[in-house]
Amino acid sequence: MSTTNGGPQPQLAMPQIGVLAQYVKDFSFENPHAPRSMAPSPQQPAINIQINVDAAPMTGTDVEVALRIEGKAESQGMLLFSFELVFAGVFRIQNVPADSLQPVILIECPRLLFPFAREIIASAVRNGGFPPLLLEPIDFVALYRQRLAAAQPSPGSQPLNPN
Repeated sequence: MSTTNGGPQPQLAMPQIGVLAQYVKDFSFENPHAPRSMAPSPQQPAINIQINVDAAPMTGTDVEVALRIEGKAESQGMLLFSFELVFAGVFRIQNVPADSLQPVILIECPRLLFPFAREIIASAVRNGGFPPLLLEPIDFVALYRQRLAAAQPSPGSQPLNPN
């Protein structure tokens, strides 16, 4: 044990992420052409999925993170089904350095939410009369990098000058 000025040296506290709550914030499932759309088709439907993550601070240590997943399935020009899910959670983040806070919020928190959102979507699609849609795992690191790249000014662009 090392000492400083005769007393014990303080130890750094371990980073912590606590899930205070998780919930469906918004959910919609549409099956506009049922029962016609549920007829067997030799062609696999085209499935389009879009994912976004948003965060809003609540207190000094608490943040709400919302995972938005939108999707639709089409076959031969017909919309089979569509859905939109906003699944959110309130996280208490403590002892995380300021330069690591944004990646923790936009990568680790949605990673904790995703399995629950995936189950909600699979069940809704199955309850709509289709085989369950089992979403592949999401690379939240790549999604975060895309977000950073989109926020960067393009090379050669000039900042706006108010004068």
